[in-house]
Amino acid sequence: MAAGAKNLVVVESPTKARTLERMLGPAYKVEASFGHIRDLPKSKLGVDLKTFEPEYIVPDDSEKQARLLRREAKSADHVWLATDLDREGEAIAWHLADVIKVPKSKLRRVTFHEITPSAIGEAFKHPREIDQDLVNAQQARRVVDRLVGYTMSPLLWKKIRYGLSAGRVQSVALRLIVDREREILAFVPQEYWSIDAVLANHADQTFTAEVIQHKGHKLEIHDGETAEKHRAALADAAYSVKSLEKRESGRNAAPPFTTSTLQQEASRKLGYSVKRTMVLAQQLYEGISMGASGSVGLITYMRTDSLHVAESALHQARDVVTHEFGAEYALDKPRHYKTRSKGAQEAHEAIRPTDLSRTPDRVKRFLKPEQLRLYAMIWQRTIASQMAPARFENTRLDVEAAQYVLRANGRRVLFDGFLRVYTEGTEEPEKEISPLPEVTPGEALKLLGLDAAQHFTQPPARFTEASLVKTLEEFGIGRPSTYAPTISTLVGRKYVRKEGRALIPEDVGFVVTDFLHEHFPDIVDTGFTARMEEDLDKIADGEVEWVPVVRDFFEPFSKRVEEKTKSVKKSDVTEEATDRVCPKCGRPVVIKLGRYGRFYSCTGFAKGKKGQPLPPGACDYSEPLEGQREPQLEILEGEMCPECGKPLAKRRGRFGPFVGCTGYPDCKYIKKTQEKTGVVCPECGKGELVRRRGRGRSMFYGCERYPECTYTARELPAATPGKDAA
Repeated sequence: MAAGAKNLVVVESPTKARTLERMLGPAYKVEASFGHIRDLPKSKLGVDLKTFEPEYIVPDDSEKQARLLRREAKSADHVWLATDLDREGEAIAWHLADVIKVPKSKLRRVTFHEITPSAIGEAFKHPREIDQDLVNAQQARRVVDRLVGYTMSPLLWKKIRYGLSAGRVQSVALRLIVDREREILAFVPQEYWSIDAVLANHADQTFTAEVIQHKGHKLEIHDGETAEKHRAALADAAYSVKSLEKRESGRNAAPPFTTSTLQQEASRKLGYSVKRTMVLAQQLYEGISMGASGSVGLITYMRTDSLHVAESALHQARDVVTHEFGAEYALDKPRHYKTRSKGAQEAHEAIRPTDLSRTPDRVKRFLKPEQLRLYAMIWQRTIASQMAPARFENTRLDVEAAQYVLRANGRRVLFDGFLRVYTEGTEEPEKEISPLPEVTPGEALKLLGLDAAQHFTQPPARFTEASLVKTLEEFGIGRPSTYAPTISTLVGRKYVRKEGRALIPEDVGFVVTDFLHEHFPDIVDTGFTARMEEDLDKIADGEVEWVPVVRDFFEPFSKRVEEKTKSVKKSDVTEEATDRVCPKCGRPVVIKLGRYGRFYSCTGFAKGKKGQPLPPGACDYSEPLEGQREPQLEILEGEMCPECGKPLAKRRGRFGPFVGCTGYPDCKYIKKTQEKTGVVCPECGKGELVRRRGRGRSMFYGCERYPECTYTARELPAATPGKDAA
């Protein structure tokens, strides 16, 4: 213990430790545990199947830090456990207390929503004991997830293929993605037509109206011939204003961010993955170096499902709104939001800046571009939530033309209110509604043009990270801390792939989902998984004991795993019969699941050793499924292979598109290409960012001027750093 320091404070990360140590002063020494100091072993189950008692160990890479903490704790007057305020943080504090082995009288548990001098001072004035109910809720989740993973994974390895995994939240999320993909595959588009008229009023101001009725009935057109008949009839009609209706409406701002809404909005507006958003939010929470001011926590705790905002922050928001935008934009009384999240836990605050007077412009020079964009969005959303509503004048104009009625809708902003600062993002861009020109009922209108347009109904949209998080939250599945690792696992295990922002299930994702749905329906049932979350909430509230909850789940589950291990054959899961016959040997052909997806295979398929003939009676026939064969090559005119002289072509391989020789497999030349993004490097401002592949085939973005400029990023920055995406 440093001279003068009589108190040891333990937090999870070195960044948080540095920020706290500066605020607490010389009487306190702050050390980091580097996350969980103790956990279940990786090499075995680590749970007693009779008592469900976990067998915790200090991993080898944490042993050195554990010894340091024990040594420092021994000489300290008090040990303050200042880990995060959620269940995970409470469990880390409990493990630390057990590992450092000091008398209970020396231990103090402190929690805070934000890392600011006032919040830290208040927390250290009111220490408490470790909340064993919160610890037990986390233990129950950890044990159930370990039991599911360690019993289901070997079964999936035996019945499907090695390296697969299952989990309570992960398997439900995968089913949602697979079910949506099946909806899309089964979708049959329906043709329909719309007819729009371009009209002008007495002052030759134009607007567009859509035909909505014919002879008093809704007009529905399903083919081009019918559309043309109506268009011809409308071309000869006289147009006049039938009715004009104006009404005022208001719109309130969206509430401040919770974890899930922050993840959704960062995905929609900034293009950040859920994982990236949480990394950046944690950096902003734990402390950013602000020059002479030292390290400062810029936002409140980022894992929360609460919409509550501290009264002091609400009053500061009013002052900031008045100063930045004028008194007319401020509210007379603070706006309070009611938490709607199913199963919201612990009385946290919403995610907000710790000091709303720190505008994005004030902190810009201290933040990296990615951090600034996220901070700006949090600041804007918080400020907007305490601003006056936007007010609109909405106009509905109906036009008469012979036996037809056309309609035009207009909107005029009377007062922009919170929209001056922030507009909430949506999965689909909103249709812009412009103001309509002034007209009077009965006024004759000029027809300037008619347009009949063909459309087709669209299938439901694929899940994105944002929409998946939203759906999981609506079902009450998972918690703020689980969304990011769940999606990372699905992509990492190659159950799904990302194309743009869409999550698309791979063949193995379909097979695993079908297997679980048939043999373990509870594991992929949204209702069952949500009920488990409710049980965990009851444990956290001290209403039920954790061991009976685990036992009630695991005992029937383990019996089912044992039964299915014996009764299900691998071929029943990974093979599908067809009516095809092998063109080489005449035996039946089946669809098999291989390492890279499904394919046709002879039932006598076998591979010989490299350079050796096939085994007697074996057949080597296999081919891709229809729709999975490589399309006809697109030859690149004028580009020749430098190794064999044959033309180069665009091809697609396991890791995406590439340019290769048409002489493959005799010639394996692949051209090194740079996929440009159109985004200027935020570091040098000269080069353009290009997509590159790193070690382990991971993708990243780097400056094309490398090695002169060494800028890299995992996520593609926006084209204009710091610009509001609203």
